[in-house]
Amino acid sequence: MCGVAGFVSAGDGLELSSVDAVRRMTERMRLRGPDAEGVWTAPCVALGHRRLAIQDLDARSNQPMVSTDGEYCITFNGEIYNFHELRRELEAEGVAFRTTSDTEVLLALYARDGERMLPRLRGMFAFAIWSVRSRELFLARDPYGIKPLYYAQTGHGVVFASQVKAVLASGLVSPARETAGVAGFYLWGTVPEPWTLYRGVFSLPAGCWMRVRQGRAETAVCWNDIRDNWRQQGVQLSGEELQEAVRRAVVDSVSAHLVSDVPVSVFLSGGIDSGTIAALISELGGQVEGITVGFKEFIFKHEDEVPSATSIAEHYGLPHSVRRITRDEFEQDIPQILDAMDQPSIDGVNTWFAAKAAAERGYKVVLSGVGGDELFYGYDLMKQLPRNARLGRAAAAIPGGRALVGAACTSLANGHRHPKLKGIAKYLDTLEGVYYLKRCLFLPEELPLLMGEESAREGLARLGGPPPGMAKANAVNDGAGVCLLDSTHYLRNQLLRDSDWASMAHSLELRTPLVDAALLDALKLCQTSFAGGAGKRLLAQSPASPLPEEIIQRKKSGFGVPMTQWLAAATERRDWSSMALLADRGTPWTRRWAKMVMDEEFKDGR
Repeated sequence: MCGVAGFVSAGDGLELSSVDAVRRMTERMRLRGPDAEGVWTAPCVALGHRRLAIQDLDARSNQPMVSTDGEYCITFNGEIYNFHELRRELEAEGVAFRTTSDTEVLLALYARDGERMLPRLRGMFAFAIWSVRSRELFLARDPYGIKPLYYAQTGHGVVFASQVKAVLASGLVSPARETAGVAGFYLWGTVPEPWTLYRGVFSLPAGCWMRVRQGRAETAVCWNDIRDNWRQQGVQLSGEELQEAVRRAVVDSVSAHLVSDVPVSVFLSGGIDSGTIAALISELGGQVEGITVGFKEFIFKHEDEVPSATSIAEHYGLPHSVRRITRDEFEQDIPQILDAMDQPSIDGVNTWFAAKAAAERGYKVVLSGVGGDELFYGYDLMKQLPRNARLGRAAAAIPGGRALVGAACTSLANGHRHPKLKGIAKYLDTLEGVYYLKRCLFLPEELPLLMGEESAREGLARLGGPPPGMAKANAVNDGAGVCLLDSTHYLRNQLLRDSDWASMAHSLELRTPLVDAALLDALKLCQTSFAGGAGKRLLAQSPASPLPEEIIQRKKSGFGVPMTQWLAAATERRDWSSMALLADRGTPWTRRWAKMVMDEEFKDGR
């Protein structure tokens, strides 16, 4: 797990100032890779790297790494979990290796297969490979988008890095605001891919590769669209066959994610996802410690995950560490959190403190249960939203029905206390519409009060829609459609991105066994059988010693922190009187926090 950066010149040479720009980017990402820093240059290109050593800890595996024949150079962020298998295949063909790293395997595989290698890779990755002979750069990103990669086209060439803030640190990119990114953040609470807050800086879309030739970024090519997995008709399996399919696929994924030359830990909540991962690690003979964070405000309440996590750890004989977090610590950490937050988010504080706890225990790798709900139909909204869409379509079909719903919801909105009710009439009759209302932060009509009328209009136009920033799910059914939307919006743009910045700020590699393209592919033909709670039970029963029934039956609490209590004081200290949209004391804390996060992002007048 590392940080990558680079610059490809549009001219025939490379100026010293461009190399300095790459060094500034690697310095901005020092926490992503405190173990080593490297910059490699050749005519037209400079590649930079920050290393967090996980595989082959020797300096021989530092990056950027050049192939033995000098033809290719790579800067790579991520992990290739099946690299041992790929290495054996290459060795059988006569390839000799100097290291035991996955980086060198990736480099040799590209030398043999080019972009055709991508479907062979199991892992999380974002990397750049320079071809000395053809003078072209190859950029690629994993199917889920676990690892970030941002780029910008400038008049002098293309600049790229693992963080938006690193791209800005290059000094090669203007910090002009991107209205689509600003609008997208206020609408969703996170910036939707491929936008960022800055004009001309884009995320390489998940599951895509792109070439840079003569300092020009070409059109990205999608090599794996995970949406296709929810668009296929499933097969009917018996209960026993279904359980065996889930067990086999999940055990395979957890096993793959344990490949490491350093000790591994696991974020252990009181739920099914992390509990199953911990159980399977124990079953596989792995030695890991469970890391749990707890909060005084949750003691003796359902939200407190410490008792359930402790029960799981004791059940499987795992060492267990509990870290208590206080509001004082949160307030002390706010400046660090906002600095580490590469793109603004209303979430991620939970992962920040869990990662901090794991790093304090000396770990460089942690496994997380993120993504289990999106794959195994774990959220209630997988049932609620299809029902809401059906009811909405029925109401919209009644003459005057939409107007009546609109009038009733506007009355019930109660000022700014339940603001999203005002959007029901507009979005009630499509799955995408009801999904947007569930996940959104602000409504489009509220944007002018936040960012000005002209900027709001332009931002919405650039985002597309309606709903803004969304495309049709076109899944095999509405339940699968919610999983598709959640995996490509909430999971990709929020949970995975927050997992990246919050963990890397503590020099910690966060791995996601339940967010794995191979796992998704293995279960794609039976995923429609996961609806109605069946999926999470199948997951919980996949270990040879299933999770205790009280854990399976426990009402979902989510991986939460007491932000309502913590932020009440922080937000009340600000004067909101100048902004009517946020002045009401009943305004949801997420809305005020979003404004505080955005103000911090642009505090220097950008």
